[in-house]
Amino acid sequence: MYIVLYTIKIKPNQEDKFIESWKGLTTLIYKYEGSLGSRLHKKDALNFFAYAQWPDKNTFDNAGGNLPEEASYFRNTMKASCEKFEVLEKFEMIEDLLKQQQSE
Repeated sequence: MYIVLYTIKIKPNQEDKFIESWKGLTTLIYKYEGSLGSRLHKKDALNFFAYAQWPDKNTFDNAGGNLPEEASYFRNTMKASCEKFEVLEKFEMIEDLLKQQQSE
C-alpha cells in the first residue's frame, strides 16, 4: 500500500467549505481513480492533516485522468478555502494494525 501525507492550512471561516469539498473530491477519487480512501484530521482551528491510501505507487502516479467534471468544482472550492495544501511525505506502508470498523 502507498500513503500520501498532506498538511493543510485553511483560511479563517472556511472550515465547512473545505471539509465538504474535501469529502466530495475524495469520494470521486475513490470511485474513479482507484484510491483506497483518505482520512482528515484537525490539529486546531485552521490546521489539518490528511492521508490518502492507494493500492500502490503506480495507481497514485497515474490518477487524475478519470475524474468527472464535478471534481473541478470540489478542487476549486478546496483551493479557495486553503492558504496552504501540500504533500508532506509519500511512503509505502509495511504493516497495518489499525482496527477495522465493523459494519452494523
